[in-house]
Order: sequence, then C-alpha cells, then structure tokens
Amino acid sequence: MASKASLPLKMLLNCFAHIKTVAGTQNLRLRCNSKTQFPRCYTTEKQQQQPTGNEAMEGKSPLSPEIDRLTQELSTAKEQNRELLDKYKRALADGENMRTRLNKQISDAKIFGIQSFCKDLLEVADTLGHATQAVPKDKLNGNADLKNLFEGLCMTRASLLQAFKRHGLEPVDPINTKFDPNMHEALFQKEDTTVEANTVVEVTKLGYKLHERCIRPALVGVSKC
Repeated sequence: MASKASLPLKMLLNCFAHIKTVAGTQNLRLRCNSKTQFPRCYTTEKQQQQPTGNEAMEGKSPLSPEIDRLTQELSTAKEQNRELLDKYKRALADGENMRTRLNKQISDAKIFGIQSFCKDLLEVADTLGHATQAVPKDKLNGNADLKNLFEGLCMTRASLLQAFKRHGLEPVDPINTKFDPNMHEALFQKEDTTVEANTVVEVTKLGYKLHERCIRPALVGVSKC
C-alpha cells in the first residue's frame, strides 16, 4: 500500500519539476525580449524616419511646397530689388545732371545778365566813334575849341571802352582775318588778289563779344578770287 501511495506522489513531484522548468524557460525568454526592446522604447538616439507610402512614391519631403514658395518669393524680392536699385541710380544721375545744369545757368546768369544792357551801350560807343571820326583833323591846330571838343570825345570813348573791358565786353576788329560766320556778318564781297579768298578786307561796323560770347557780329566785306 505504501509503495502504491508513493508512486502518485513521485509523479506529482515530477510534474511540478517539469512545470518549474518550463516556467523558468519562459521567464528567461521574457527577460531577453524585454532587454532587447528596452533601448528601442527609451533610447535618446535620433532614429531615421521611414517615408510613408505616398512620400516614397513621390520622392518629396513634406517641406518641399514650402521651400518652393520661399524660393519663388526670394526670386521675386531680388527682381524688385534690382528694379528699385536701377531707379535709384537713375534718380541720382538725373539729380546730378539737374544740379550741374542749374549751376551752369546760375553762372551764366551772373556773367551774361548784363548782356542786354551792354547791347544798348554799344550804340553809345558807336556814336562816339562816329563823332571822333567826323572831326576834320586838319582844323584841330587852328581851332582850340574844336581841339578840346575832339579830345573830350576821345577821352569819353576811351573811358567807356575801359568800362566795357572791366565787365568782359571787348570789341572785335576782324580785319585781314578769315571769315567766321559765328563772329562776322558778311555784307558784300570784294575782289582782292593780295589776300586769300574769304578774308575780311573791310569792316563796316565793329563787333563785340561778352566773355567769349558774340553779342553783336561785325559787319564786314569779304574778299573773293
């Protein structure tokens, strides 16, 4: 009876031992799995993001549309910057040209502001010149009054010409010089073989220039061959 009772007990112990062995094996597997999965669950390393199916098919990242938009905006901004820079340079050039032109106009106004007044005084100088030329030189010695009048006219004309010179107004006597249409006005042609053609051989009326600007051309006769 005792041997029969011990047989089930041994079988029961063997079953417990087998269950313990299986349980230990399963626990070891669970521990191994947990050790291998732990770094993946709690690691701080940056893992590469796998593209989704649509992104893999398209070959683009989600930021591609935004990058394209920013690139287009940058290109537009650069074009606008070039246009504004060109306008700015043109405005600077126009301003500089205007400043130069205004300075020249101011300078010319200071120099040639008396041009009209000088033209009026030229008639006075011509009148004095005609008066001195009209006095008969052979009667000056025998007539003291005529001599004094002649000397007074000559001094007045000389003083007027000095005033002209101080203000840049000078007479132009082109006798025996080449005809210049900018400074001379031809009234007639005259045959003269002693000089070259288009040479001023006679001056009817003196010309005048104000600071190298002709304000009255000389009236002349020109030679011809």
